[in-house]
Parts: sequence; structure tokens; C-alpha cells
Amino acid sequence: MITQKHATASKVENLARLYLESKPARISDEAIADLCDWLMSEFQQLPLNLQFSDYQRYSNAEEMFADIEQNQLWVSADTYDTSIFPNPIYGFFFQAVHDYDHYLTKSDFSLEGEIAAYKATAKRAPSLEIQKILYSEIVLRSAAYLHLGHPPTPMVVFP
Repeated sequence: MITQKHATASKVENLARLYLESKPARISDEAIADLCDWLMSEFQQLPLNLQFSDYQRYSNAEEMFADIEQNQLWVSADTYDTSIFPNPIYGFFFQAVHDYDHYLTKSDFSLEGEIAAYKATAKRAPSLEIQKILYSEIVLRSAAYLHLGHPPTPMVVFP
């Protein structure tokens, strides 16, 4: 009988492999522009005082939720490097929106938590193309991080 822990580890490994073994996706300039416009709009709706940090990281979701309850959120520079944004500020916007979706879904940083946060974000995405980018950035990249124990090389994949 497969245990829940083993099944989760297997799911992490399978999704991590999709990320790590796939070739980077080709994304049109138009799709990137649409993603950036949408992220700007999402970011502008956040009811938080966002703080940029080169070093501040949350060790767990509860720490982050406590700050959000105080209308504050630290967004760490090392959590939003990405290969697709034309300007790093969009990575900042993305991370802030993503973290707030963790709060709204009361989800932790486990694979299941990342999937819950992804689903919340994807429901608001204006296109399937953006949903696919979000899936790569949130679910697949997180699975690779959990599998490797360190951040993988940033890329967007459509396996």
C-alpha cells in the first residue's frame, strides 16, 4: 500500500522532472506583454504595504500570514528571478500576487499549497497561455525546488 507521504514524494519528483527535463518554452512577445499588463493590474489591487528585500524570507506560511494580517508583505529579491519578464519589477509583482494567493487560500509552501495558490491565480488569468506560464512558474518550478532542495534554473516550460 502506498503511503500518502510516498505518493506526495512521487508527485513532486514527477512534476520536477517535467520542469527539469523540458526545453524552455517559446513565448510570444504579445503573450509576455499580456502577462505583464495583467500582473500590473493584479498588483495594483493588493491591499498590502509591500516591502522589497534582498535578504528577508519567510521560513513558513504562518510567518507570512502574520505579516499580511498586519497589511505588510516582504518580497525577497531571490524569490522572483525569472527568465521571461522584460523587467525584474514584474517578477516582484508576480511574487507579491502569488504570496497573497497563498494567504487567500490559507495554503502553505508544500506542493499541495502551491497547487492551491496556482488554482486561485489561474482562475483570474485572462488566457490559457498565461495559465500555462503560471503553472510552470508556480507548480512545476516549486516541485523542482522541493525535489532539488534549492532553486532550479529559472525557465518556463510547457511539457
